[in-house]
Amino acid sequence: MLKPVRIGICGLGTVGSGTVNVLARNQRVINARAGSDIIVEQVGARRDNPQVDMTALNVTRDIFEVASNPNVDVVVELIGGITVARELILKAIANGKHIVTANKALIAEHGNEIFAAADAAGVTVAFEAAVAGGIPIIKSIREGLSANRIEWLAGIINGTGNFILTEMRDKGRAFEDVLAEAQELGYAEADPTFDVEGIDAAHKLVILASMCFGIPLQFDKVFTEGISKIEPVDVAYADELGYRIKHLGIARRVADGIELRVHPTLIPERRQLANVDGVMNAIMIKGDAVGPTMYYGAGAGAEPTASSVIADIVDVARTLTADPEHRVPYLGFHQSSLVDSAILPIEDIETAYYLRMSALDKPGVLSQVATILSDSGISIEALIQKEADEDEEIVPLILLTNRAVEKDLAAAISKIEALSSITGPITRIRLEPLK
Repeated sequence: MLKPVRIGICGLGTVGSGTVNVLARNQRVINARAGSDIIVEQVGARRDNPQVDMTALNVTRDIFEVASNPNVDVVVELIGGITVARELILKAIANGKHIVTANKALIAEHGNEIFAAADAAGVTVAFEAAVAGGIPIIKSIREGLSANRIEWLAGIINGTGNFILTEMRDKGRAFEDVLAEAQELGYAEADPTFDVEGIDAAHKLVILASMCFGIPLQFDKVFTEGISKIEPVDVAYADELGYRIKHLGIARRVADGIELRVHPTLIPERRQLANVDGVMNAIMIKGDAVGPTMYYGAGAGAEPTASSVIADIVDVARTLTADPEHRVPYLGFHQSSLVDSAILPIEDIETAYYLRMSALDKPGVLSQVATILSDSGISIEALIQKEADEDEEIVPLILLTNRAVEKDLAAAISKIEALSSITGPITRIRLEPLK
């Protein structure tokens, strides 16, 4: 056994408490795998957590004391947020501490700065728990798929949104109703914006895309669209057409650059990803050598996320004696090898689409819509046209298009919405075959 590795844990919330408890419960096997005794030297927490036995812990209310403690080798940042966490990590790095973090927002928005500081100080930064909770997706991309030129990835990387869409499909419930239940169950925050509007997924997608394609972290270039406008009828029509609606993070290498987008997506119901339900996460990655692969598991929670945090602690312990240049690079590519590829704006993305519109029940409406689409170079792949009840004048019209460029479809939608026979705005959802 090598000398003990002493860690300082900052934050004793859900993930912090899970980390302390799993370290205590599985101490023998963790130490055996690390080749060193992993010792919790200090914990920085504003308050005690009843889920943790605090009696044997050296607790400080000042998390910055942990970053300055000369006996701490590794600072484990689990406080969340950006401003204070960034200050804490940069201080710890300046003091020669290695870093383990579960903070996806911090890595997505300030990872380039943090990695540069760590390189200069000769320390490492590990962040397996920042994406998809307990799924070891970071190591899978960085190491397991290192022989591959990655073509695309698509992931359900926010459990709250997946829970909502699952309930809407299985029980026909409205978005607002399921969101309220998700908040009661603790899946969604009081302010659910990050989850339901795709910001949380965008943070994670940026990290995954950087590792897949060897590009710098560029959170500000991700197209993000949430699920709050999805209606139960769209979920039902998608099912009738043989599709499921999932809130996906998608990154794809194309001839002109890289696509980075988060939005509701129709995917064929036979795909494995279409059958990932509830709060579970899953990521599909296609490499040129291995083909499509999928990684599935718990995307959040105290002990699943702690599993990834502790895996990083073990990795750091194993490499403490290695020269910095011989450690696995943060993003799987050495910093000098990152390529600043163009990130395509959403207007230039090409994909297929689901369109739902309300039309007057009279002859010629479908012909007008088809003509506008055809004039824009867009063909119709599938169609559902419902008959109106005797006392109704409005009927739903549902179309699936073939692949089209976003800006061409947007122009066509504007023309269709201007028709006197079309009432109200058109619902548009992108479609991915995931081949």
